[in-house]
Amino acid sequence: MAEGRIIEGRGGLYTVRDTGGNRHVLRAKNRFRRKNITPLVGDLVVFTPTRGEEHGWISEILPRSSQSIRPPVANITQLVITLATEPPPDLMLADKLLLFAFGQQIVPLIVVNKVDMGPPLALEIKSAYDLAGVPVLPLSAQTGEGLGVLKASMAGHITCFAGQSGVGKSTLIMALTGIALETGEISWKIKRGKQTTRHISLIEQGGLQVLDTPGFSMLDLPEDLEPEEISLRYPDFTPYSAQCRFSACLHDQEPDCAVDKAARNGQIDPGRLARYRELLNHGQEKRRARYD
Repeated sequence: MAEGRIIEGRGGLYTVRDTGGNRHVLRAKNRFRRKNITPLVGDLVVFTPTRGEEHGWISEILPRSSQSIRPPVANITQLVITLATEPPPDLMLADKLLLFAFGQQIVPLIVVNKVDMGPPLALEIKSAYDLAGVPVLPLSAQTGEGLGVLKASMAGHITCFAGQSGVGKSTLIMALTGIALETGEISWKIKRGKQTTRHISLIEQGGLQVLDTPGFSMLDLPEDLEPEEISLRYPDFTPYSAQCRFSACLHDQEPDCAVDKAARNGQIDPGRLARYRELLNHGQEKRRARYD
């Protein structure tokens, strides 16, 4: 038996890198399928190596520190939420990704790529998310601005880049690792990125561990997240929520809501609060649908 980490999975075959740096192409034992368990890229596993023409097998998946359904990855410790000047930033997606990160104790970082095309966006994003305690790093994969700071922040982490298609995630990974990846351009007709990454792989290069994941533009709330719990994942609300008139305040039009007052006073970004209320209402609708 040996131990290693899954760095790629395709068509029921999993590439595992062992502790000595060797690669093994393995299958997963049938009992995982019977238990409805799917090995994920990033998983630490126990396996039997290939012998001759006999396939090696993954026999055990070690406990996960974190898990994402979309993209399906495990054990990430840092989430780099990637925005850009084009396509227009989807801040609702960014907020959902932060909910996921805060819920699994994953370190979040927001990067604003393509600042060579217009720096004001980075300043606006930084102003909004500084209040939530989330670092915002302006950079450019084309000019190299900010890449050194990003690379230093990734040391010691298994990092997942997440965000809309077309924001330059693969280009950033190439600039950081020197490994060529397929990239796509923006469709200027609809100002949306073209999907280029087709599968998930864990890249280990130059001391970095980076997950190259398919781009996506939609992310749902975690199924186990109740509406009352959503605000607990907003660190920018925390200093004010205890001052609300009602201890169970949802910060959604209740009288004497200190979070609402803080947003009006510029202590919380008003856009963050408005998007939170959209997510809260969506969560309440989902719960009502479960019991109707």
